[in-house]
Amino acid sequence: MEHRGQKYHRGRLSEAIREEIETILEGELGDPRIGLASVSSVVMAEDARSARVMVSVAGDETEAERTLEGLAAAKNYVRHELAERLRLRRPPELYFQIDRADELESRVDELLGRAKKRARKQPEEKEP
Repeated sequence: MEHRGQKYHRGRLSEAIREEIETILEGELGDPRIGLASVSSVVMAEDARSARVMVSVAGDETEAERTLEGLAAAKNYVRHELAERLRLRRPPELYFQIDRADELESRVDELLGRAKKRARKQPEEKEP
């Protein structure tokens, strides 16, 4: 059973990691593969040895894949910088993923809009 304090610490650590990676992405990585990207969230494992970094990328699917390749290449540099800036003895292993939450949200909104239009067009059938 996990103690409440550990969970709170992991939440604070993931937010600090998100902010630092965001700062590194904005100005320190010179890889041309990395496009306009921002870190939307960081999900830490329960043992805090690994972290899934959710990245939102502006552009199409090929741009997102190129950005992911660039981030994977810079993973060790980012991890080293996190260890120094946050004074971590063992920084978590980083796994970058494209955050598709915005795309899914817009798709759900589109489908709900279609369903509402369809419901308005069809007159309600009354039972005899």
